[in-house]
Amino acid sequence: MSSIGLVTHEIGSLAKTPWRLKALSGAVLNASDLKAAVEWGRCLHIANVERLHALLAKRQGFTLDERAEILRFSSLFATKLLEQAGLDLVWDGEQQRVEMYEYAARRMTGFTFGGHIRSFDNKYYCKGSCVHRPGFERPFHVQEYRQIVEFATKPIKIPLTGAYTMMDWTYDENYSAAVVPGKVDVREQQRKARREFLEDITQRVIYPNIKALYEQGVRYIQLDEPAATTKRDEVHEFIQATKKSIGDMAGKAFFSVHICFSDYRHLFPQLKELQGILDEVHFEYANRDTKELGITPTQRVGYEILHQFKNTSFKVGIGVLDVHTDFIESPELVRDRILYVHKIINDPTRLYISPDCGLRTRTWEVSFQKLKNMVEGRNLAAKALGLL
Repeated sequence: MSSIGLVTHEIGSLAKTPWRLKALSGAVLNASDLKAAVEWGRCLHIANVERLHALLAKRQGFTLDERAEILRFSSLFATKLLEQAGLDLVWDGEQQRVEMYEYAARRMTGFTFGGHIRSFDNKYYCKGSCVHRPGFERPFHVQEYRQIVEFATKPIKIPLTGAYTMMDWTYDENYSAAVVPGKVDVREQQRKARREFLEDITQRVIYPNIKALYEQGVRYIQLDEPAATTKRDEVHEFIQATKKSIGDMAGKAFFSVHICFSDYRHLFPQLKELQGILDEVHFEYANRDTKELGITPTQRVGYEILHQFKNTSFKVGIGVLDVHTDFIESPELVRDRILYVHKIINDPTRLYISPDCGLRTRTWEVSFQKLKNMVEGRNLAAKALGLL
C-alpha cells in the first residue's frame, strides 16, 4: 500500500479480451487475437505467454479444462495490467464474471431468468426474477479470490454487488405476490414487500458472502451500489442494508461503497450514519468535471459534493478518470483534481484515487494509459504536497 496516502485502485471492471470472449463463447479465434495475446503477455511480463499462445492456437472447440486455463490467463493478465500501471490495490477487473449483476444473481437460489435488457449505451444484462426466498449454495466470490491471490503481488480488493442494487434490479415475483391491487394501503404493502426482499438478500446472501471472503483472508471489500439513489424515498433502506451487510465484520476489514452516476445530494445526511461501518465512500466526479487545468471551483466543478465529507471520518474515494470516453487524462489534470480535493479534505491519508467507475467500455490500450497517467498524477500531487 502507499505509504504517503493517496491510495490508487481501479474501482470496477476491465474489458474482456477478444481471445477470452471468443474462446469461452465458442467463436473462432483469428490471427490477430493470438497476436494480441502474445503482445499483451510480453507487455505485462507474463512468464508463460508461450503456453497461452499454444493453447489459443487451437482456435475453437476448447474443452472445459482448456476454457478454465484460458479464464485463468485472463485473470492473470488483468491483474498484472493493474500492477504494471502502478496501482496500490488490485484485482482482476471482473474477468471471471459475466458482469456485476448477472454473475451474482445466477449463483443465488430462488432466481429465474428471461432475456437481456439494456443498461446503458450498447451494454445489456440478463435481468433475473425472484420467485422464491433467495439464498446460495456456496459463497460465490471465494474461488475468484483464490485464483487472484495465486499471482497478485499487491494487496487485493474484492468488489461485490450490494444488497440494495441486487433487490432493485430484480423482478420480484415472490414477495410482491401478496400485494392486493386496489387496496387503500397498496403502496405500503409494496414497500413492505421490498423491505422483506431486501432484508433476505442482505442477511441470507450478502453478509455471509462478505464473511466468507474475510475468512479467506480478504481485507479490502467493496460494495457496489449504483442503485442507491434510484428511489429517493428508499435511501434509509439502502443505509440499513449496508449496515446489516457488514454487520459484525465492521472494523475487521476495510469496507468501501461505490456509487456512480447519481444525484448524490439525496444520500445526505443519512449517509453519515455509516461512519464507523464503512471506511471509504467512492463517488464519480470526473464525468462532471472540466478538462481544464487548475484548482479553482470553476475549473473543478465536478467535485462540489465533496464538501459534504469535510467533517466526516470517511476515506474519500475520488473518481479522477472519465470512463465513458477515450480522452486520456494527463497526469497534470489528475494532479489538479487531487489537489483541489485536498484543499477541501486537507488530509492525504483520507484520499483514495481511482477512475469514476469500471473501465469495461474502454479498450485495454486506453485503460492502461489512463491508469498509468492516474498513478503519475497521484505522484505529482504527492510531490506538490511535500509527501515525496
